[in-house]
Amino acid sequence: MAATKVYIPDLVFTGDAFLKEQAVLVENGKIKDLLPVIELDEGFTIEHFPGSILAPAFIDLQIYGAYEKLFAVHPTPESLQLLNNYCNEGGAAFCMPTVATNETRVFFRCIDAIREYWKQGGQGILGLHVEGPWINKLKRGAHIESLIHSPAKEEAKALLEYGKEVIKIITLATEVCSQEVIDLIQSYGIKIFAGHSNATYEEAMHSFDNGITSVTHLYNAMSPLLHRSPGLVGAAFNHPKVMASIIPDGQHVDFAAVTIAKKMMGPRLFAITDAVTTTNEGYYRHYPDGDKYSADGILSGSALTMYKALQNLVNHCGIELDEALRMCSLYPARAVNMDDHLGRIAKGFNSKMILLPQAPGNTGVRIIS
Repeated sequence: MAATKVYIPDLVFTGDAFLKEQAVLVENGKIKDLLPVIELDEGFTIEHFPGSILAPAFIDLQIYGAYEKLFAVHPTPESLQLLNNYCNEGGAAFCMPTVATNETRVFFRCIDAIREYWKQGGQGILGLHVEGPWINKLKRGAHIESLIHSPAKEEAKALLEYGKEVIKIITLATEVCSQEVIDLIQSYGIKIFAGHSNATYEEAMHSFDNGITSVTHLYNAMSPLLHRSPGLVGAAFNHPKVMASIIPDGQHVDFAAVTIAKKMMGPRLFAITDAVTTTNEGYYRHYPDGDKYSADGILSGSALTMYKALQNLVNHCGIELDEALRMCSLYPARAVNMDDHLGRIAKGFNSKMILLPQAPGNTGVRIIS
């Protein structure tokens, strides 16, 4: 039986509140208990973390690769381990590798790689995020136009069957997909995010009322909020249940626009990195372009980590630290129905946590379990 580990930081952020003089007890990969320090029994080996906050580990639901190994180009367990390492360095113990519009065989290879990674005992990979090819060409961004199309039911079923238990998110444009296909996707328990879409406000609201739960990278590659045509952005703001991811790097979205979205959506808004890596193979040729990546002169991905996203939310968007932490942990967990075991420090939850300084600065973060 594994020994109980006890961690005592200056502050514990539970996902709900900051608590002082608390001890977190961990055993067998789960939170065994959260107790006031004065209630600890004698005999525990205790690790103290002065000057630090202990918080739930971050979750990144959209990231494409790391260390020059774009997952779509290198669909292997080794690439996934590199991706997991990159995420860990930025405080994300969990991530959703993402594959943009591509050939079916590429999606299948990526599914195979995740299954093999899990079989080998690999940690941190929650599943696959399929972004496209069922999107709108008018809002394709850096996606490959020749591969974009509306899906037939047979095509969708083939992908869903092959990707059972691996595909967790599909980003699509609801206006180019039939309700029959959307219903089919949902029958597999997969979350559908609206993105790369030119949907009208009315189309978007209808889709939200019929099972679309979230929006992918709010503002980017979607019909904008205009005063006579509120678009997908306006629908995301107005619908009381839909969530949205956002890329808080100051490149994809102006920090003021992040602040506005936060005021409109509150706990329905969460952070992603949308991070890519340098590659000169395959359909996507990403290259560093300042604090972002470009492909053929088009903004194609970020250079964020989740910790950098947290810093930007606090330092540039005026969001309080507790809420910024939730945007990087609890809310993404909620978006994929994993908030029953991720995103909080509470009894029975996964024990992956991060240590960070009380005032997030240049000091890095550390994952502990």
